[in-house]
Amino acid sequence: MNWFKKTLADVAGTQEPEYGPSAIQPVTKQAETKPYTEVKSEHLKWRAMESTCVETQGFYFMTDEGVTCMAQLIYSNVMGVKTTCQFNTKIYDHDGPGKHQWCSDPLSNHGFDEPGTGFYADNVSVLLSEDGTTYTIKSAVNEDNICNLTVKKTAPGFMAGEDGTTFYGTDAKNPWGSMWHKFWPRVTVSGTMQTKKKTYNVTGRAVFIHALQGMKPHHAAASWNFVDFQGPTYSAVMMEYTTPPSYGKTVVNVGCIAKNGEILYAGCSNSVKHLAATIDPVSEWPEPKALLCNWNGKSVEAEMMADLANRTDRVDVLAHVPTIIKNLIGGVVGTKPIIFQYDPKEKMTLKIKENGNEISETGKLFCEATFIS
Repeated sequence: MNWFKKTLADVAGTQEPEYGPSAIQPVTKQAETKPYTEVKSEHLKWRAMESTCVETQGFYFMTDEGVTCMAQLIYSNVMGVKTTCQFNTKIYDHDGPGKHQWCSDPLSNHGFDEPGTGFYADNVSVLLSEDGTTYTIKSAVNEDNICNLTVKKTAPGFMAGEDGTTFYGTDAKNPWGSMWHKFWPRVTVSGTMQTKKKTYNVTGRAVFIHALQGMKPHHAAASWNFVDFQGPTYSAVMMEYTTPPSYGKTVVNVGCIAKNGEILYAGCSNSVKHLAATIDPVSEWPEPKALLCNWNGKSVEAEMMADLANRTDRVDVLAHVPTIIKNLIGGVVGTKPIIFQYDPKEKMTLKIKENGNEISETGKLFCEATFIS
């Protein structure tokens, strides 16, 4: 029966059998002996798998003028049958509170540069500099948001453990799926996003994440939390996901505390808790109203409590992703992917304890809570 369920899940995307926690080798295990590895240029090559996958490069910007925006590349493949690429941008509160500028465009004639770290398509390019410190993002694929951006890391990149990867499968030597995230946690951005109504000066701080889900996304994770704090001195990021019951509801959390020139802590000894939530009447998911985040390194610890009383946006994922991904998960019983996004206008406080010294810093927060199944 499990073989039948697994075969059906691979083809139709239905729920997998409950293999239990032994069918996952989380990156948290790697981090017990090696908390993190510094990300170099060679780690940022596009995998562009020819089997089922969703690979993304995401940039989240916090401008000095107080505007939050993002740019994202999506490479997706379903069972080696069809590959699509998409370029997404978003400017929060473009026309006032709650009115966001969202653009999502399919790309044609995509390819990769010779090192494999750069992506290009008609009217879009996202290229890494030869020295591995800077991305240039150029897009004229949509007149509603023409992008010309330069993103430069100011602290080392990192991935958890040895290779940043969680493997899925009952045979650890021959996994059938994978998941990884690679981060630039502290980054500067300059340039512009030009809409038909306004040209934004996108100068400020950012975070960059290169991620791969080497399997059907709703099989890899049932829920997510993403936290990005950027202050004058410190950056704190956290990415957490919980697997479906198929893999024992395993929690995988990767996080980092950084400042210019150095990573103070990176690894998997982190936690994020929803302190309060209300049932969203539209999606019926528990919408978070307050968060408690902890980063727990050996010599550096940090804590942040965030009031999320006012949601910035509620995103119906299936309304915004390429058709090929909709076909991956659309119609699967119990699957309704929703992202609650928060861009608080008030500053948040990060409390840091470094080598016994306690420091508090206020900064900008962006966070997401995603529910899938």
